[in-house]
Amino acid sequence: MFNDIERIGFAGLGAMGAGIAQRLRDAGHDVTGWNRTKSKAQPLLDAGMGWADTPRELVAQSDVLFTMLTDNRALEATAGGEHGILAGLRPGTVWADLSTIAPDASVELAERAREHGAFFLDTPVSGSPATLAAGQMSVMVGGDRAAFEHVEDVLGAIGPKVTYIGPNGQAILTKVAINLALVVSVTAFAEGVALVEKAGVDREAVVDAALKSVIASPVLGYRAPLLVDDTDVFADVDLQQKDLVLAQELARRLGAAIPTCAATSEMLSAARGGDLRERDFVVSVHDAYRRLAGMS
Repeated sequence: MFNDIERIGFAGLGAMGAGIAQRLRDAGHDVTGWNRTKSKAQPLLDAGMGWADTPRELVAQSDVLFTMLTDNRALEATAGGEHGILAGLRPGTVWADLSTIAPDASVELAERAREHGAFFLDTPVSGSPATLAAGQMSVMVGGDRAAFEHVEDVLGAIGPKVTYIGPNGQAILTKVAINLALVVSVTAFAEGVALVEKAGVDREAVVDAALKSVIASPVLGYRAPLLVDDTDVFADVDLQQKDLVLAQELARRLGAAIPTCAATSEMLSAARGGDLRERDFVVSVHDAYRRLAGMS
């Protein structure tokens, strides 16, 4: 039913994708990569990773294929066409998509892969490059249970927390819920810090106290310090707002109410109008609150 796992393909070698591909290589897997901009993959190529000139060529030589693309459009551009993944997809191949895309689009790709005798898993991850480097990335899986079990050990090389959720699309739905909670909570943290700054409290002291309090969490652990020392960008406001848009689209389709998501999205829109929009979203949202309070 499944191909023996001898060769792994990886399409989408941005910051997170490159880090995951390296972890797979570190675990002893034979990895070949493809990226729209080859220069971004150069460090991996210098380290010995193989290269394919097109997604079709990549998947044709892969027993397991990973994709990690920015959004629906980027994934469809990689999957479709005469040089795309679907043109080279072989029966028995497991295609594990790490991207965060619309649940309906993910389910549709699963159906298209099934027509080729292949197995599509939605396998979104939760974490950042910092989480990945610390070996604490988590992976959620939706799709055929047997296909999941076939690649479970490979997924374990990405991070130790691998959870099977259910049929195709359910892992992406779970990721939407997690990202909604993440963006809302981090935005609320930025709001609170800006509020008491306006009252005269030292920002560094607030961040330090928060990280020692009951609200301390993994995401605040690596993001809250950015309000004191803006050194990294884990995800900018555009990327995080995309996650909220996915939640809002789902809520409209289901007739569900998500008022805190809507309010948070408004603040991210305000942040996109600031000078710090390309910094990590906690920095740009905090800046938006400061501007609204007349502090910037």
